[in-house]
Amino acid sequence: MKKKRILKVLGCLLLLGVVAAGGVWWYSQTSNPWNAKTIGDISAPIGYSRVEAPQGSYAAWLRELPLKKKGSKVKLYTGGNAHYQWLSTGVIDLPMLSKAEQCADMTMRLRSEYLFSQGRYSEIRFTDVNGKRLQYQGGGSRKALEKYLRNAYGCCSTFSVSRETEPRKISEVQPGGVLVYPARKLEEMGHALIVVDVARMGKKVAIMCAEGNTPAREAHIVRNLNPLENPWFFFDGDESTLWVSVFHFGKNELRHY
Repeated sequence: MKKKRILKVLGCLLLLGVVAAGGVWWYSQTSNPWNAKTIGDISAPIGYSRVEAPQGSYAAWLRELPLKKKGSKVKLYTGGNAHYQWLSTGVIDLPMLSKAEQCADMTMRLRSEYLFSQGRYSEIRFTDVNGKRLQYQGGGSRKALEKYLRNAYGCCSTFSVSRETEPRKISEVQPGGVLVYPARKLEEMGHALIVVDVARMGKKVAIMCAEGNTPAREAHIVRNLNPLENPWFFFDGDESTLWVSVFHFGKNELRHY
């Protein structure tokens, strides 16, 4: 009788373990598991507080970026689902402009969209890979902005974004910062992420990042592969290497405009 009870308890524990493992697997594979409407609807980590985001600031604008509903897949510009869906944890609802809209391009796109929404047209400018300044001159024309960005995508890169920005310590990171490295030795391409939100607890900092990627695909929130921390990435503030998902960045590769 006692043996049967033990076996029953062990069976229940095994069942609970399977259910818990299934829940963790589902959470780790599902896009927007919180069913959040915007980036700002995703809860800050326990014990952390989001940095201030005054009305009209880039931080406030980024938090208002809309997300596609729970379970949405990251789509390629050419159609169909992108590979490696497990690296994304939420799709930003922002129609793509071009098959060239990849990683560095997405950081440029979001910055430009923010400045355009604020009527700060003269601040929409980038420097191409040859050092030539590309100044937007289309005023409040949506068509002109999109044409400008398509042209900029063709002559800018992780190299140019890195060169035209300034380094910032992780302890001083703010929404809108860019994690970017140009092509490294033995690597064909660089990569860029944009910091879309920041939360702090004392000297500790948590960041949420978004990216585009190659081939061109929808902008999406980068997944932390630890489901208990997703979608935030945590730092003590003095790291020399910053790991965000499967990407690593040197301390001078966190940049800002």
